[in-house]
Amino acid sequence: MSNYRRLYIRGGTYFFTVVTYRRQPLFIDDARVELLRHAFREVKAKRPFDVVAAVILPNHLHCLWNLPEGDADFSTRWQMIKTNAIRWANHRMC
Repeated sequence: MSNYRRLYIRGGTYFFTVVTYRRQPLFIDDARVELLRHAFREVKAKRPFDVVAAVILPNHLHCLWNLPEGDADFSTRWQMIKTNAIRWANHRMC
């Protein structure tokens, strides 16, 4: 695993690029993108943040976020988004 150095600034604006596992094209149709959107909405309700911009491509996404004043915890938010997206995808497949 890489040894990334991350800068945590409370209330900061962050740019992210998130790549799917093994660059699998997971976001290839509207239904799958909607699962991701649902995961974002669910996390934003619990841990608020603003999505300034987002681009969703088949095997990765780019996001620009503003975090609330006094909060720099983007890592937990990403973990929650990924967990919720997988949970919703598994739920729809059943």
